[in-house]
Amino acid sequence: MSLLQGKTGLVFGVANDRSYAWHIAKALTDNGATCAFTSLPGEKNERRTGKAVESLGLSDFWLRPCDAAKDEDLDAVFDAYTKDHKRLDFVIHSIAFADREWLAPGKFTETPRAAYLAAIDISAYTLLAMAQRARGPMADSGGGSILAMTYYGSEKVVPGYNVMGVAKAALECTMRYLAAELGEGNIRVNTISGGPLRTLASSAVGGIGTMLEHTPERAPLRRNIEGSEVGGAAAWLVSDLSSGVTGENIYVDCGVNTIGV
Repeated sequence: MSLLQGKTGLVFGVANDRSYAWHIAKALTDNGATCAFTSLPGEKNERRTGKAVESLGLSDFWLRPCDAAKDEDLDAVFDAYTKDHKRLDFVIHSIAFADREWLAPGKFTETPRAAYLAAIDISAYTLLAMAQRARGPMADSGGGSILAMTYYGSEKVVPGYNVMGVAKAALECTMRYLAAELGEGNIRVNTISGGPLRTLASSAVGGIGTMLEHTPERAPLRRNIEGSEVGGAAAWLVSDLSSGVTGENIYVDCGVNTIGV
């Protein structure tokens, strides 16, 4: 398929072949896009991400280490990317962090300042930091799409999601303000609110098992989401088919967000 033929961009957050970032990268590459990747620093992390990228069927891929909490790392990644690529059409932000000690039912009130601020920094501020660095190269490419991953726990209380819910709320608000300011340069910014998926990141959330059990009981489609379905939505948001969509939070959760009780 050639929906994304000629489009090139950066994917942050591929940890293994179960992560949302992996499913997004698969959909993008299956539709003709060229993806460059980052991993957390350290030989073990780089090896794990590299193995996941290889499972996409890619062999000669661009991969650089990046701790998104460090401005110097983001500068190095974007500088290296622009030297090695002629275009920047998309950035996929699929990273988040919160200390798992505070991701358990009944623990939110005890969250210390440092854990709260770290969650906001890595899960939300990093979207702004990436947009700052992507703005110029994207404008030079005639525009682009910035996409981040969120979850319904940003809007409603999900036991155990705790400070990550606060961080995702900040992420979604950041997305809207970015969309308002970057639209003049034909840069679109959106989020996908994916349903619960058993990943390395979600395993830190104390209530993930309950989320996965309850969704098939309550969701209109009576099942949990597949990672590939989020990937398909991401491919659409990166493509020109969604050229009029910006500042939006797109739910891909089998409809569970529509159910009140």
